[in-house]
Amino acid sequence: MKVIRIADEFRRWCADGRDNGKSLGFVPTMGALHAGHMSLVKAARDANDLVAVSVFVNPTQFNNPEDLRTYPRTEEADLALLEAAGVDAAFVPSVDQMYPEPDTRVFDLGPVAEVMEGKMRPGHFNGVAQVVSLLFRMAMPTRAYFGEKDFQQIAVIRRMVELEGFSLEIVPVPIKREDDGLAMSSRNVRLTPAMRDAAPAIHRVLSQAVDYARSHTPAETTAMVEREINAVDGLETEYFQIVDGTTCLPISDWAESAAPVGCVTVYAGDVRLIDNIKFI
Repeated sequence: MKVIRIADEFRRWCADGRDNGKSLGFVPTMGALHAGHMSLVKAARDANDLVAVSVFVNPTQFNNPEDLRTYPRTEEADLALLEAAGVDAAFVPSVDQMYPEPDTRVFDLGPVAEVMEGKMRPGHFNGVAQVVSLLFRMAMPTRAYFGEKDFQQIAVIRRMVELEGFSLEIVPVPIKREDDGLAMSSRNVRLTPAMRDAAPAIHRVLSQAVDYARSHTPAETTAMVEREINAVDGLETEYFQIVDGTTCLPISDWAESAAPVGCVTVYAGDVRLIDNIKFI
């Protein structure tokens, strides 16, 4: 595996592959890799001639400086995992390589970026659009892979791709879970033992909500999810919303969406966890 730290070198490596007629699967990450990331790598490996993975903690998408400071960084372990998974190139840039000049672009992402995470984390999705657009411009991949745990982020990236006119396929990959149902996340390493014991209740309640929803309205289902999660010691729901799976806009009646999704953010102590479930 080639480890690349210079942006121009990464551009040349990707261009060489294209010039040789090879397809490129690209997986953007912020490192602290786990089996969820590896499922993205596997999907890319199975469908492309070449696979590149970026490892970069992007400062422009953090609206909370403390969250940026405490975000786990495990570069040596990350590179070992990527090499074992058969990745062809790992792009591990510095902030200066990604942003030689401040990125002042503001994207017209529309309503999909204004609800849920967009409302709770002002500027977050604009930062995501900044870094992913820069990475796409460098790599010009055939396909890019994103985990469905960040459900709204995928919708935002699709919107950015449309705005920027990129020619590539966005491939969503199903959530990878621990044996007890907790969605895999780099932030899980920050959970205390007590919080780690409590956190699987998030997925358990979401799963119960699918059955509950068959005889209850979206509003009633929302109230049930919030009530049940908040009843678990140490867990506090920031929001739970049932939205259309394409627009990410809230629905008030099941008939309003052919593919409704329930999206939740929960604080386990001071660790912010997200998850979602499809109501189909």
